[in-house]
Amino acid sequence: MNKTKLFLMLPLIGMLSCGKAKNEDKATASSGTEVSVTIKGSDTVLPLAQKEAEELMKTNADVSITVVGGGSGVGITAMIDGTTDIAMASRDLKTEEKMKFADKKIEIEEVIIAYDALTVIVNPANKVSKLTREQLEKIFTGEIKNWKEVGGADEKIVAYSRESSSGTYEFFKEEVMDKKNYATDILNLPATGAIVQAVGQTKGAIGYIGLAYETKEVKQLAVSYDQGKTFVEPSIASAKDKSYPISRPLFYMFDKKNADKVKTVVDYALSAEGQKIVGEIGYIPLN
Repeated sequence: MNKTKLFLMLPLIGMLSCGKAKNEDKATASSGTEVSVTIKGSDTVLPLAQKEAEELMKTNADVSITVVGGGSGVGITAMIDGTTDIAMASRDLKTEEKMKFADKKIEIEEVIIAYDALTVIVNPANKVSKLTREQLEKIFTGEIKNWKEVGGADEKIVAYSRESSSGTYEFFKEEVMDKKNYATDILNLPATGAIVQAVGQTKGAIGYIGLAYETKEVKQLAVSYDQGKTFVEPSIASAKDKSYPISRPLFYMFDKKNADKVKTVVDYALSAEGQKIVGEIGYIPLN
């Protein structure tokens, strides 16, 4: 699997701003007048959106794109506030978010641009190579506190999580932790890259990331959703054939009134060229 090496990206810092200087022109890209599009939100989607923006602007001089991370919640809040054209998200809209959009009479279009295999990682020195969903739940709720309880060394577990504004935080809580609350001593980090860095530097660490963020500095775990009968490692292949149990869609969301403005960006993400980049980054293409 080809993967882009990703570095620490703190939210709202390290903004990718490419192309011509931005303006407030609302014209579409096909009009020959430059259009400026802001994309904000999910750290999981961030490396994909950045790469696609770079490639699109190489061939379309009329489009200027700015991409900012910070978490799905940050992007969706920016959509509610009208400060982004596209929200990147690694989860669906919450009920309260849908209500806020309805209050402002904003009709949201959700477009799936790729799929991700949510990946549980540990330090490479850890001899544990697989965990069940139930074991993961107990680790992140604080019930299991030592690696020896799951077949590892006699060492304290140091669990890292994203912050609550992260779509990955929400998805992990719902799909892996059975909607139970995270332990109070969980270490919350502001960006996915920070989790990779922390787990790679901490012997007893465990965390979760998007598949594209996996590097040699960390070790991915096989996961079982059938009480330990079958363990499957995250990969593009296991996500495609649906044998890996923690897969999820990645979204672009936008105001339907802005459909013309963002059409070039959304169409490129769904195109053969855009979907090729999905695989190159380390996520799962739509087809």
